[in-house]
Amino acid sequence: MSSQTPRSSSESYFWPVVWAVSLHVLLFGLLFVSFAFTPELPPSKPIVQATLYQLKSQSQATTQTNQKIAGEAKRTAARQYEVEQMEQKKVEQQKLAAAKAAEEKRAEEAQKAAEAKKTAEAEKAEQAKKAAEAKAEAEAEAKKAAEQKQQAEIAKKKAAEEAAKKQAEAEAAKKKAAEDAKKKAAEEEARKQAAAEAAKKKAAEEAAKKQAAAEAAKKKAAAESARKAAEDKKAQALAELLSDTTERQQALAETQGDQVAGSLDDLIISLVSQQWRRPPSARNGMSVEVAIQMLPDGTITNASITRSSGDSAFDSSAVAAVRNVGRIPEMQQLDRATFDRMYRQRRMIFKPEDLDL
Repeated sequence: MSSQTPRSSSESYFWPVVWAVSLHVLLFGLLFVSFAFTPELPPSKPIVQATLYQLKSQSQATTQTNQKIAGEAKRTAARQYEVEQMEQKKVEQQKLAAAKAAEEKRAEEAQKAAEAKKTAEAEKAEQAKKAAEAKAEAEAEAKKAAEQKQQAEIAKKKAAEEAAKKQAEAEAAKKKAAEDAKKKAAEEEARKQAAAEAAKKKAAEEAAKKQAAAEAAKKKAAAESARKAAEDKKAQALAELLSDTTERQQALAETQGDQVAGSLDDLIISLVSQQWRRPPSARNGMSVEVAIQMLPDGTITNASITRSSGDSAFDSSAVAAVRNVGRIPEMQQLDRATFDRMYRQRRMIFKPEDLDL
């Protein structure tokens, strides 16, 4: 709430004084201008009341004397007029000087009043400034106290948060230790179970490998027996070819060649089966067709996919199995025509459950 300060006497007289000084200055200016522009009037002729009597008896000398007296009187009147004019101007100048002095005095008094007012206002402003500074200092002290209080509250809150954080970390560490122990026990159990499964799987693989080796040996023996039988048949066929017509010889050769080819197919299947490593992605129902290219001496020159199974790992395992056989010497049993017709390019179908040619 603000209080109204009563106006001082200097403030109440300031504007009236200013207006009075301004009015006098204006009047003085108008008076000076009117005096400066007043036209200079010709000197007034003195009023001489005289009665002229014509005397016939007057002489010429008397007439001249009278004329001279009249001229002197006229000049005297002119000088008197000039003196009066100068006196009048002097009086007017004195009046103007007095008015000017009065105006200057009033202006000086107005200036003094203005300076007094200015000083009073400065003192008032200084007092207001001091009051504002005192108020600002008080507000700063209050703000500082509030900030200190706020910092104390922040420190208290931070300490509480640190305590809660440490407690939470302790609980988390305790919980993590329990979970780690539990996880370690589960991992140990899983490792033991995996080891048992691996051992069981390895035993099964060893058994399967032994069985596969036994079957391969059996197939090899069968292939060897078939080879010998084929050789015997071939020898018999050659004998018959020597003693028969050309057409019969050709028919018998093709028949014997087909029989030998059948035994060689079994041999190829056996050899490729021994080299094949079944990939983990192999599933029942999958099949891939591989084209095999060989030379007459049985060397496998190339193996490529002609029909994919859709599984790259399974396809790659089939190609690798064929290439790992390397060479099949038994191919030399065939004549060149039969080899070119049946084995120079041969197709093999791989399936997870068996192999077909």
